[in-house]
Amino acid sequence: MKEKEESVRRHGEDTKERLNIVQICDHLGWPGSRMHGVKRLFAWMIPRFDPSRYNVSLISLRSPDTSEDRLEDLGVNVTYLARSKFDPRTLVDLLQAFDQLGGADVIHMHGYGATTFGRLAAAWRGIPTLLHEHANLTDTPWFQKVADHMLAPHTDLAIAVSRSTADFVVKARLIPDERTRVVYLGAPVDEFARKRTAEERQAAREALGLPCNATVVGTVTRLMPSKGNQYFVEAARLILNRRPETYFCIVGEGELEEELRTQANALGLSGRMVFPGFTRDVAGAFDAFDVVVFPSLWEGTPLTAFEALSAGRPIVATDADGLLDILSDGRDALIVPKRDSGALTTAVLELLDDPDRCGVLSRGARETGAGYDINAFVHKMEQLYEVMHAMSPSAGRTALAASDLSFLSGTNHHT
Repeated sequence: MKEKEESVRRHGEDTKERLNIVQICDHLGWPGSRMHGVKRLFAWMIPRFDPSRYNVSLISLRSPDTSEDRLEDLGVNVTYLARSKFDPRTLVDLLQAFDQLGGADVIHMHGYGATTFGRLAAAWRGIPTLLHEHANLTDTPWFQKVADHMLAPHTDLAIAVSRSTADFVVKARLIPDERTRVVYLGAPVDEFARKRTAEERQAAREALGLPCNATVVGTVTRLMPSKGNQYFVEAARLILNRRPETYFCIVGEGELEEELRTQANALGLSGRMVFPGFTRDVAGAFDAFDVVVFPSLWEGTPLTAFEALSAGRPIVATDADGLLDILSDGRDALIVPKRDSGALTTAVLELLDDPDRCGVLSRGARETGAGYDINAFVHKMEQLYEVMHAMSPSAGRTALAASDLSFLSGTNHHT
């Protein structure tokens, strides 16, 4: 079967008008979850591929998405395998899904399960593989180490969303350094950079439960341990002592919501720290903030940071790995040590007290954000798919890494 697939692929190089690109992910969030993380990336990315050359499909290993915000409504072709985490039948289902999609010229994988079953299926069929890592954890479970060790020879290339994530790919996911590249993501710059009217800003603030004319310090985030939001809550109390007219806003959902609300109430922030939950209008939320805070403890590179840059917001961020990759202290953000609410407080007050400094950071943020347009990322992937597809199967897995892939670096300000 492998030989047949390779023969069909080589024969089709000159006759197929479009490449079949199959993206594989573990899941699209918990049941009923809305547009978060990698799901947002798919929503931005997949519709932007050139449809005359690329037929891009998505396979989720889990059950169908039941949320209000479904990728299918954006025209994304999603196949759901509805399998549990370790179900061996996933492999058979994946091979059948490839056939139903008309074959796969390149497989682009996101997540542990996707990269495990995806590489197994690719090895069976002789299909080029692209492992895309979004996390920067310190280690992997033992069973993933076994899988990654076994499947490393069947990995053409791994791309990581930050330098610390690339370290994780090499050290924990066992992909050779020479087959690993850092490729930064981005945001729809045109959407987030658009100048909004005073009426739009007022409407966005009202939707978030914020006063129209107050000073607002806020963040858009997942309410989970890595985001460090408890330090923002602590800083809010200290800022309020100095600037009693200030309001604070944490937009997002997550496991720590009740804990953060309890903390805010205990610090006397009731009515001053707003938790509006999920919002579809992320661009409006950023526009509603006078200063944006990212108090993260560790990160890959959060999509929200690209959004805040594109929106030209004055940013205060910690020195978490993935944030340092894309932010420059004094140019487009003020960088402070993580786990330090006092440092967050000092930096936010510095901006609230100095409109000119805010203006400098705002202009710098827009300039930096322009270099991280999701359209540029998509173009990089299109070029990469072409190189991967053109590689002869007989060239071996080292051929791609030895190619000129300098286009993946793009216009990053920190290269």
